[in-house]
Amino acid sequence: MSDKGEVVSVNISTEKGAIKTPVDSVRLDANGIVGDAHAGPWHRQVTLLAAEDIEAFSKSNNREIKVGEFAENITTKGIDLSNVGVLDEFQIGGVRMQVTQIGKKCHGGGCAVFQQIGKCVMPDKGIFCKVLQGGAIRPSETIEFIPYSLNILIITLSDRAFAGAYTDRSGPKAKEILEEFFGDKRWHVSIDDQLMPDDPGQLKASLAGAIDSGIDVIFTLGGTGIGPRDIAPETVTEVCEKLIPGIMENIRIKYGSKKPSVLLSRSVAGVNGKTQLYALPGSVRAVTEYLDEILKTLEHSIYMIHGLDVH
Repeated sequence: MSDKGEVVSVNISTEKGAIKTPVDSVRLDANGIVGDAHAGPWHRQVTLLAAEDIEAFSKSNNREIKVGEFAENITTKGIDLSNVGVLDEFQIGGVRMQVTQIGKKCHGGGCAVFQQIGKCVMPDKGIFCKVLQGGAIRPSETIEFIPYSLNILIITLSDRAFAGAYTDRSGPKAKEILEEFFGDKRWHVSIDDQLMPDDPGQLKASLAGAIDSGIDVIFTLGGTGIGPRDIAPETVTEVCEKLIPGIMENIRIKYGSKKPSVLLSRSVAGVNGKTQLYALPGSVRAVTEYLDEILKTLEHSIYMIHGLDVH
């Protein structure tokens, strides 16, 4: 499998949940495939399914499945769709589509596909997209897979660690937690880290540069207390366009009830454009506890920031 494949078939239907019929070509606009039942101003405009998955299903169920029977709009070949994640893109000629959802809930007896076949691969294998750039698509055209890199930056703030007085353990711990969290998910993740002194000017410059370069998520570690060198909350807040107070309020309440000193943390969370920013305390324990809560909403936050109404 490679990052390029072939369009085997293009298929449409005038009713949702119905088997689709192969056609010679389709035209896509801002609402999806013109004339197809799934066209509209929403996030699941176009459906992709791999011919390899259809063939595997046919063999395991001893029933020949034709293209379009699983209600896919575009049947592909040569691209491993199991590696595709949300925000990835596909290019077919002049057409560009963004992946908005992987799989969907099966409607069972209420779906014509399920009624005729008895099973369906779409809940696990289907790829749903919205159109970014319209145009025409025909069978035999080349389809190119363009992965989206989810870029994460960890900034550890510590005068002493920066000076070499001790080895930073919080940054590596945060990276370990994030790698484990994304390890079984369909994101293409890149995680970088920085170590710098508790200097507001240097931090602000680093944050601004990261935001301008398109970093998706930034975590600062340390400097959230009430000491004279604790400057993270003010600096992070200054570059945020929107604050997300509920996340840190919940964390302070949850852990502060057992350890009152947690209530002295001034951690903040916010957004600038499509970048999420989180200012966390600097201890290994705090990093672990805070990330445990933040990661519960991180993916949904990414969807919301990119305008995806995914539930």
